[in-house]
Amino acid sequence: MAKRGGFQGGMPGNMNNLMKQAQKMQRQMEENQQALEEKEFTATAGGGAVEVTISGKREVKKVTLAEEVVDPDDIEMLQDLIVAATNEALRKVEEEAAAMMSKYTGGMGGLGGFGF
Repeated sequence: MAKRGGFQGGMPGNMNNLMKQAQKMQRQMEENQQALEEKEFTATAGGGAVEVTISGKREVKKVTLAEEVVDPDDIEMLQDLIVAATNEALRKVEEEAAAMMSKYTGGMGGLGGFGF
């Protein structure tokens, strides 16, 4: 009679291979995360009147304003443009991070499709 369950017939070797593959994947994910953090993402708003650059760590690195957008009588518009450009740059970071993760999750989203 054949036994069921456990680690019979070569499973320990397979488990070692799985562990090695998992460790390799973890190293690759860490390397990709580091590469993402070193990148910069730039977005504009108002037809290029406001430009915001953020790092992959989601830190604002630079804000550039066109002279004509600086109107002391319309501060709200300038604030809105800065927010819009910043949010667009952050969306670019998230998009790239999601693309990197999909390499490892097979497009399932998160770990195994559970949204982690």
